[in-house]
Amino acid sequence: MTWLEAMRIDDLPIADLGCGPGWHLEPLRAPAIGLDAAAAMLQIARERINAPLVQASVSALPFAVGSLGGAVASRVHTHVRAVDNPMALADLHRCLSTNAPVLFEFVLDAEGHGRGPWGTDGRSTDLFPGRLISRWTDPGLLDLLEGAGFGVESTDTLRPGLREIRARRRSTLPDTVGADMNVLMCGLNPSIHAAEAGVGFVTGSNRFWSAAMAAGVVSVDRDPHGALHRDGVGMTDLVKRATRRADELADDEYRTGLGRIERLVAWLQPGVVCFVGLSGWRIAVDRRAKAGLQPRSLGGRPVYVMPSTSGLNAHCRLPDVIAHFTEVRRLSARR
Repeated sequence: MTWLEAMRIDDLPIADLGCGPGWHLEPLRAPAIGLDAAAAMLQIARERINAPLVQASVSALPFAVGSLGGAVASRVHTHVRAVDNPMALADLHRCLSTNAPVLFEFVLDAEGHGRGPWGTDGRSTDLFPGRLISRWTDPGLLDLLEGAGFGVESTDTLRPGLREIRARRRSTLPDTVGADMNVLMCGLNPSIHAAEAGVGFVTGSNRFWSAAMAAGVVSVDRDPHGALHRDGVGMTDLVKRATRRADELADDEYRTGLGRIERLVAWLQPGVVCFVGLSGWRIAVDRRAKAGLQPRSLGGRPVYVMPSTSGLNAHCRLPDVIAHFTEVRRLSARR
C-alpha cells in the first residue's frame, strides 16, 4: 500500500471497495473507508478494524463527487458483468479527485475465451461456485480503463490469470456505455469545461442536447447517465484527452482512438455509431467524407457522421442539427 498512500490526494480518504474482512484496510493510514455489498463481511471487518464501513454496491457508490483521494479495487469489479463494468468504473471516476491513484486487480481470460479483445462472463469453480466472474484480455483491460478515464501507470502479474494495475483518475469524461444501446454518440474529445462538469457538450451555446431532444433521441437535457439507461444512447469520445480546443490534438491521436472505438463497437454492438464532428472522421478514416451515412462501418455497425454541434460552427444551423439527429434516430430503429 506504500504507493497508494504516498499518492493520496489532499489527505482525502482512500476507499477499499469490496473490502471483505478488511485485509487491505489494516495497512492503510486514516482516513480510510471500507465498502462491501455483504453485511456479513462488514461484520467481520468491524470486529477487526476501527474504520468507517459502508454497505453498498460498487456499481452505485454512495460518495460525493471528488470526495475520495484514492481507492483499492481488488477484484471487486470481477463480480460485475463485463458489459456493466464501464458504468461501474465511470461511477468510481466521479467519486475520485483528479489524479487520485487506484490499485485495481482484474481476472484475466488467459485462454482467450472472450469474444474479441474485450470482456466475457463465466461462473466460478472456487469456494463459492456459481459466482459471476468477468474476465478480460490485457488489451481489453487497457481499453476499458482508458474509456473510463483512468491512466495506467504500471501493471504486474500477481499470479497466472490475475493482473494488478496501478492507475490514476484523469481529468476527462468517462464513457457512459453498456449493453443494448440504440446509438453510440462519439465526440471528438472532451473540453476542459466538460471534463470538470462531468457532462459532454455541456456549454449553453452547444446545440447537441437541445437538438437531440427535439429529434427524440434523448429525453432529458445534459443527462448522459439517463440517456444511456432511459433512451439507450451511449456516449464516448474519439480521443479521451481533454483540451481547450479540438485543434490541440495530433492526427495520430484520432487514428489511435478510432481503434479503441472500433473494438468498443464490436463488443457492445450499438444500433448505429454517430460521430459528432466531421474533422475526426476525416483525419482518421476519409479526408473527403461528407456528413451522412458512411460507406465504412465499424465493428459491423453502421456509421453516421454529422457536423460539430458547437455554437462556433455557424455553417450548421439548429434545424440542420435536428435533421441529422432525426436521421440517426431513424437508422437506430433498424436495430
